[in-house]
Amino acid sequence: MKTAGPRDVPTRMGLDLTPFRGLRYNPDRVRSLAAVTSPPYDVVVRPDGLHHLESADPHNIVRLILPQAPTPAARNEQAAHTLHRWLAEGVLTADSEPGFYVYEQRGDGLLQRGVIGALRVSEPSAGVVLPHEDVMPHIVADRAALMRATRANLEPLLLTYRGDGPGTGATAVIERTSGRSPLVCTTTEDGFDHRLWAVTDPAEISEVQRDLTRHQAMIADGHHRWATYLRLRAEHASPSPWDYGLVLLVDTARYPLRVRAIHRLLHRLPVADALSTLTGLFRVRDLRVPLADALDALAEAARAGNAFLLAGDGAFHLVDQPSPDLLARTVPADRPDAWRTLDATVLHAALLEEVWHIPDSPEHIAYIHDTAATVEKAERDGGTAVLLHPVREDVVRELARQGVTMPRKSTSFGPKPASGLVLRALTPPDAL
Repeated sequence: MKTAGPRDVPTRMGLDLTPFRGLRYNPDRVRSLAAVTSPPYDVVVRPDGLHHLESADPHNIVRLILPQAPTPAARNEQAAHTLHRWLAEGVLTADSEPGFYVYEQRGDGLLQRGVIGALRVSEPSAGVVLPHEDVMPHIVADRAALMRATRANLEPLLLTYRGDGPGTGATAVIERTSGRSPLVCTTTEDGFDHRLWAVTDPAEISEVQRDLTRHQAMIADGHHRWATYLRLRAEHASPSPWDYGLVLLVDTARYPLRVRAIHRLLHRLPVADALSTLTGLFRVRDLRVPLADALDALAEAARAGNAFLLAGDGAFHLVDQPSPDLLARTVPADRPDAWRTLDATVLHAALLEEVWHIPDSPEHIAYIHDTAATVEKAERDGGTAVLLHPVREDVVRELARQGVTMPRKSTSFGPKPASGLVLRALTPPDAL
């Protein structure tokens, strides 16, 4: 491991985005581009979703982002070997010249466009890239080991910024580029259309770079990978390719994101045991209704305060109106009110830690984005699904501006970029 040296910090402020030679699938070597893509690693439902992706195509990107082997070291070695083999066999090929990549997602009534590039990594204290959630150290360690082994950024983070309008800067380049013929055009099984274009013209690259230096960004999805970038940057003397990390930047003034909740699955807590501890601490109402109606009831209750849905026993249980005394003795008082009243804050501080005594570890808690999958796994495994209502984006941004991080896995911004459309090698692709 190299000793970290002084950082080659850019003199200009704001986002410092650099073009790169993307690694992309050769469409002649795979069944289809849709068959080799995947949701981000932390969205894949395991084991069912993982097995589904593995069977879709022998070259599905999930074999790199979630390699399967008996030990962590073996998993990372396998991913590195797989990446090298795919490059040698021409399954993945490097583009001939560096550039940015304009990426479009369309579906479910949404249109999102952004630019993919290698972004200079910076600490939160620099105020350039703002996190809004805490991270779990064991996940950062896991992702860092995988990136060290593969020497690649295998999937982009999702960052947001507020541009100045469609006629200027990066947004203007994105709009012009989207009218051209794309490099990649595919539809994934969730019904979303994906298109990718390369931006290699030096004038357009400079136009994007000049504009982004005037902006800061917020991490919408990928806090653990950003923390991984920071860790790996610190391990290498600068200047180094590890000074940069792969990101998708979306101008949410032009393309607002959708915010959803991330739910909890409590592996070792049956619903009956969870409910038996809530007497006098929360109001509990049993709902014998379909999932959609239960979520509507959760949304209504959330307008008045903290509310959760418990599931796993064939019914839904609406839990709301927490005891003020419980909140006073469990929720830290040294944070802004907007943080203290978050559902995720109350869930972790009052319910998980104080009432249920559940440690925040993979053996006890799984974080799942898909609502129906969370309920199904709870019912199948005898655990408890805790369903949350989404946090408003303005609350997330304001806390991020104040430097206050939310409890981990508090939000799910989307649509998320599909993994597998473009990768970034940390060493020249020909040397991998």
